[in-house]
Amino acid sequence: MDPRERIDQALEAALVRQGDAGTPPRLMAAMRHAVFPGGGRMRPRLALAVAAACGEDLPAASDAAAVAVELMHCASLVHDDLPCFDDAETRRGQPAVHRAFGEPLAVLAGDALILLAFQVLARDVAVAPDRMGRLITITADAVGLPSGIIAGQGWESEPEVDLSQYHQAKTGALFAAATMAGAAAAGHPHAAWGAVGARLGEAYQVADDLRDLAAKAEDLGKPVGRDAELGRPNAPEALGIPGAVKRLEGLLAAAAEAVPACPGEEMLKGLIKTEASRFLPKELARYAA
Repeated sequence: MDPRERIDQALEAALVRQGDAGTPPRLMAAMRHAVFPGGGRMRPRLALAVAAACGEDLPAASDAAAVAVELMHCASLVHDDLPCFDDAETRRGQPAVHRAFGEPLAVLAGDALILLAFQVLARDVAVAPDRMGRLITITADAVGLPSGIIAGQGWESEPEVDLSQYHQAKTGALFAAATMAGAAAAGHPHAAWGAVGARLGEAYQVADDLRDLAAKAEDLGKPVGRDAELGRPNAPEALGIPGAVKRLEGLLAAAAEAVPACPGEEMLKGLIKTEASRFLPKELARYAA
C-alpha cells in the first residue's frame, strides 16, 4: 500500500472511533477539517520509512506512531493559525479552522487532536507495553518543554532568539519524534535516530522560511510573507538567501550521514536525498551549490 494511503486510512480510523453519538458534531467536523485533506504528510511518512528500515514487525505500532505524530502536527497548525498567533486565513488550500468554525471550536479541536494522539498510542500499542511507553514519551517530549513545539512557539514571544534553537524546537522536534517513533515502533533502539529527524526538521524550517519569501500563496495553500509581517525570526533575514540555501543543503547532507546502522540504511538514505530535492523552492534554485 502507498504510504500516503496507509497514513490516511489510519487517521480516518482514529477519527471514526472518536465520532460516536456522544461527540459534538461541529467539534468533530472541525477536527476532520484540520486533518483532511492533509499536506505532504512528511512526518508520518518519515516514521513509516524508519520503521521499515528498522525491520518493522508490528504494523499496528508503526501506524499508531505515524498517526500520533501527524495528529500533533495538525493540532499545532490549528493553534498556530489562531488570531493570537499568526491569524492565518487559509491552511492547506482551505479556510483555517478558526475561520471555518470559529475560535472556540478551533482551540478545542487542536486540544482534542493532541489528546487523540495519546489515545491512539495507548489503545493501538497496548500489545507491546514497552514500545507504547517509549512512544508516549517520545511524543510528549516533542510537544512539551523544554524543547518541543510549544517551546518553539514560546520563543516567538521572547525579545532575543537563537535561530537554530528556535528552528529545532518549532519544527525539528516533531521531525525528531517521527524518526525516533518509527524506530521505537519497530522495537529498535531509537535514541540515535533523533539526530536524523532534528536535522531534517531544521532543514524543513529553513526551506519553509525560503518559501515564505519566494513562493506564492496559491502554491503553498497558506499566506506568504507572514514572517516579515509579524517580525518572526527567519533564515533568509539572519543568513541572507545564499546563506540560508547553504544552511539548508548542509542540514540535509548531515541528516543522511546521521542515519544509524539498520537493515534498510541505504534505502533510507536514498529516500532522504529524494525528498530533500523538493525542499528548495524552484524560484531559488539558482542559489543551490
